[in-house]
Amino acid sequence: MSARDRADAVYEALLGRAGEQWVEPRVERVGRILELLDDPQRTYRVVHLTGTNGKTSTARIVESLIRAHGLRTGLFTSPHLTRFTERILIDGEPIGDDAIADAWEEIEPFVGIVDAELEARGDARLTFFELLTVLAFTACADAPVDVLVLEVGMGGSWDSTNTADGDVAVFTPIDIDHVSRLGSTISEIAEVKAGIIKPGAAVVAAAQHPDAERVLRRVAAEKGAGIAFEGSEFALTDDRLAVGGQLISVRGLAGVYDEEYLPLYGRHQGQNAAVAIAAVEALIGDGRQPIAGGIVTEALAQVTSPGRLQLVGVEPTVVVDAAHNPHGARALAAALEESFDFDEWGIVLGVLDDKDAAGIVAALAPVAAHVFATAPSSDRAADVEHLADLVEAAGLRATVHPGLYDAAEAARAWAQQGEKRAVAIVGSVVLAGEAVVLAEEDEWKPAAGA
Repeated sequence: MSARDRADAVYEALLGRAGEQWVEPRVERVGRILELLDDPQRTYRVVHLTGTNGKTSTARIVESLIRAHGLRTGLFTSPHLTRFTERILIDGEPIGDDAIADAWEEIEPFVGIVDAELEARGDARLTFFELLTVLAFTACADAPVDVLVLEVGMGGSWDSTNTADGDVAVFTPIDIDHVSRLGSTISEIAEVKAGIIKPGAAVVAAAQHPDAERVLRRVAAEKGAGIAFEGSEFALTDDRLAVGGQLISVRGLAGVYDEEYLPLYGRHQGQNAAVAIAAVEALIGDGRQPIAGGIVTEALAQVTSPGRLQLVGVEPTVVVDAAHNPHGARALAAALEESFDFDEWGIVLGVLDDKDAAGIVAALAPVAAHVFATAPSSDRAADVEHLADLVEAAGLRATVHPGLYDAAEAARAWAQQGEKRAVAIVGSVVLAGEAVVLAEEDEWKPAAGA
C-alpha cells in the first residue's frame, strides 16, 4: 500500500466516527486514551489559541516566528481546506502520509480499549475530532517537536485540545458563534474559552469586548496567570499597504518592530501578527526580551494563511475567505475596501445552516454589488433560495446558483463585464476549500511568466 493510500485509510477510519460537529462538553475521554499513551502532549511546550475569529491565521504566524528561532514546531489547526493532513504541520509542512499512518497504528490498539470502556458504560465511541487531536499529539511527540502551536476546535474548557497544558494561552477576538454549544452572550462564550488558561501560564489577548475582557482578567487572576492585552501592553502601531500585503509596525511586550512586511491582506491580519509577536515574546523571553535580530522579518515574510483573503484568480481578480460568522464577515468587508482598488465586488456566498446567515449578509452589504448565492458541498449547507431571500431583504441584488462552479463562473463573467470589478468567494471553510481546488483546476491564475 502506498503512503498516500495508508494516510487516506486513516481518514476513512476517522470519518467512520461521529462527525466534527458532534461535541460533548468533557475532556475525560481524550484524557483516558492519552494516559494509556503516556501523555505525548506533555513532551513539548504548547502555545494554545482560542477565540471566535483569527485563530488559524494567528496560529500560523506564531508557528513561523517560533520556527525562525531554530526550534522544531508542530501546528494543529482545523478544519482543513482540501486534505486532512493540512491540519497537522511539522516544521511548517503538512505531515507526511507515512508519519500520520504510523501515528494511527501506534494509537489504534488504545482506541479499541477506550471505545470498549465507553461502550461498557453506555457511552458513544471516541469521535472524529477527539481522535484527530490524539493523532496530532502523538505525531508531534514522534517527530519530535520542541513547541506545538495548538488551535482549539470549539470553545476551550471542554475542548479535546484542553488535555494539553498551554505555556501561553492566546485569545483572538471573542464574539458570538456556536451559541447552542457555547452560550448566547459574549460573557458566557468567554467563560468557556477562558478554560484554556492554566495555573501560572502567560496569557496574551487581542483587544476584546469589555464583557470578554472582564472574564479573561478574572480567570487569569484566579489562575495566577499574567495577562497582556492588545492596546495596552502591546499594539499594532501602524499598517500600510504594500505589494502583496502590508507593512506593519508593532510595539511588543519587550521590543519594537518597525515596518515589517506581512504578505497578508487586511488590518485584522496586522492585528493578528501583533498578538502572535506578543505570544512568542511571552513564550521565549518571558515577555521581557525582544525577539532577536531579523527573526521577525524572516518569519513574517514566510507566513501564509490559506483560505483567508487568499488571491486565487486574476483577470478577473478572485479572492477566497472562510468568513463564516458576522465578526469575520465585517473584518473581510473592511479588508476588501482597505486593501484593494475595486469599485464593485461580486460576492459568491454559501453558508452552513447553523450559521447566522442574516448577520453575515448584513456585514457584507456595504461592499456587495451582486451576491451569487450558492451552497457548499455539505449536508449542513443552508438552503440557497432562503439565502437569496435574505440577500434581497437586505436590499441587495441576488441570483441563485446550485453549486460553486456555476456561481463562480457567473461571478467571474459579471466581473469581466464592468470596470474595476472583482469577486470574493466567502461564507464557509468548506466553500473556501472547494474554491481553492476549482481555481487550481480551472487555472484562474496565468502561468508563471505569462
